[in-house]
Order: sequence, then structure tokens, then C-alpha cells
Amino acid sequence: MSLTPDAIATLARVSTATITTVLLKKGLRNVWLRGARPLRPGQERLVGEAFTLRFVPAREDLATPESWASPISTRAAIEAMPEGCIAVIDAMGVSDAGVFGDILCARMVKRGMTALVTDGVVRDLEGVLGTGLPVWCNGAAAPPSVAGLTFVGWGEPIACGGVAVFPKDIIVADQDGVVLIPQALLDHVLAEGPEQERMEGWIVEEVNNGAVLPGLYPMNAETKARYAAFKEKAGKA
Repeated sequence: MSLTPDAIATLARVSTATITTVLLKKGLRNVWLRGARPLRPGQERLVGEAFTLRFVPAREDLATPESWASPISTRAAIEAMPEGCIAVIDAMGVSDAGVFGDILCARMVKRGMTALVTDGVVRDLEGVLGTGLPVWCNGAAAPPSVAGLTFVGWGEPIACGGVAVFPKDIIVADQDGVVLIPQALLDHVLAEGPEQERMEGWIVEEVNNGAVLPGLYPMNAETKARYAAFKEKAGKA
């Protein structure tokens, strides 16, 4: 299933925490990207298809300032990004060389990208924030990417934050971090995610009303019956 506007709107109402629970029930445990945190506090939840970029360790004959003008460069990759995508960068967790800075992020904004996600860091922090591009990363560092990394390509499977990311996998990012939804499980998450949110919202209300957790979370038979009655009543309202 492609990521339609309706699917984006649905996922924007489902937290990354809920998505990890839904996918855990399907047996997927490794979908949360380690080290990718929102650069700006209070960042809204965003959804998009992954556009992958990959770095490998720096090799001195390749990782040079001259490489920025190469046909295989981060600059060229930005021009290949489709509007609305989320760029996901495999930086191998390197934290002392910034993969993108303010100029590249400004170009992403101009081309209509949704966000940037990486297990590495950015540089030119003040400028990056000034572009308004939503970024999830592992911090900031002044040195450029070529100080510690070699860019090798885009549009291929990568590892970001210890998670296998394939082009066009679905990325959901919020204040808890970044989670991946495999394309084949998008329909399942769209169906189960909102229900999981509604169920947990009801449980929170029960807790606020004084209910104890045993038998409530997870639900026993009596609690399931009360929740079913709640849904039926809400459906008739």
C-alpha cells in the first residue's frame, strides 16, 4: 500500500510508542532507530516514506572537500529526493562529523522534504534550526562529514540506528524518537494503531478514576467486557 494523505493523517495520530507495541505483537522488535532524537523540543509528529542515504568510514582519498562536487554526493542526493519524503541517513553512529549542515537543510526545505533522520549528527546547529527543517539526530558537531565519513550513495537498504531501513519504508517520528513501519505491515498498523491508542486512552481514564492496574493493564475478561461496552456506547453516541 502506498502512503496516501489519509494514511499520513491516521499515523499522525498514533504515537511511535504505540506503533512499537503494534509491531511487537506481530513479532517485530527492532524498529526503533537508536540515537535519533528530535533536534527541536516540542517537535510535532511527522510521517513520510524513507529516502535512504549511506555513509561508510572515511577514506582519505575519497572523503575530501572536492568530493562534494561529485555526481555521487549528498548534494546530488538531495536533488533526487521526492517531495514529502523523510531522508534517513546511515552515519554509522559517528558523532564527530556532521552529515548535513544549514545549506543542505535549506535546500531540502526548498524542495519540500518532510524531515531529516540520522543516527549521526548535524553541523551548523543554529543555521539548521533556522531553516525550520525538522531533524532527528544524535546531536551536533562542527567538523564536516568528510572529517569522519565517506558518502557512497542513496536509494538502497541501509542500517540506521541499528535498524534495517529499505527505501519507501514508512517513517514516523515524534518526541519519543523514530520508528519504522515496513511497507508490508502498513495496512496492519493503520488498522490496529488507532484502536491501540483508543484502548490505552480508556485505560488512562480508568487509572485516573482510581482503578488498580492488575486486571486492567493488561485487561482481564471483566475489563475487556467493560471496554467493549464503552466502545459500543461510543459508537452509538
